[in-house]
Amino acid sequence: MTVRTPRLWDIGRYGSPMGRFNLQFDVREVKAYASRYAYEDDSVVLAIGRTARRRGQYTRDEFVAVCRWKTPRSGPLVATNTAREIEIATRIALSEGSTDRERMGALRSLAGVEFPTASVLLHLAYPERYPILDKRALHALGVRAPATYSFGLWSEYVEEYRRLAEAAGVDGRTLDRALWQWSSEQGLLLY
Repeated sequence: MTVRTPRLWDIGRYGSPMGRFNLQFDVREVKAYASRYAYEDDSVVLAIGRTARRRGQYTRDEFVAVCRWKTPRSGPLVATNTAREIEIATRIALSEGSTDRERMGALRSLAGVEFPTASVLLHLAYPERYPILDKRALHALGVRAPATYSFGLWSEYVEEYRRLAEAAGVDGRTLDRALWQWSSEQGLLLY
């Protein structure tokens, strides 16, 4: 009888209390997957996020650019938001005094913004704290993307993202790239 030694990624969910997530590859491979990430140059949107964080809000042009980077389909709807609406919502979202629920609620109050796009706005401003909620990232964690997202899923995902980044010894942007790249390399059409 052969006794199988558990691999690091089999040990399970890195202490996730809900047990929903299970990284589909060895956590020691995060840096390698991230190094192959070639989806799109993200330097412009990363710079936008850093600038918005320092300022405490996204401008309308920055907001539209980031939303289009995430999903070009939302462009016409996102463009209907006024500069004032964007300022108010993103000030709440980027405020250190806001809760995660308040951040998400403020961003989702804007036309064309649901959990995935809101997550991008938070990730680009705070890549060490917030992941991008994406079908590919969830796939890499063994989770099928739901038809509709909830704050509960978002909150659990944020916790797991932080645990995985720490376990892998990487920053949040590196982890996000690795999750996306692993899923992409599986050759499945998820959209």
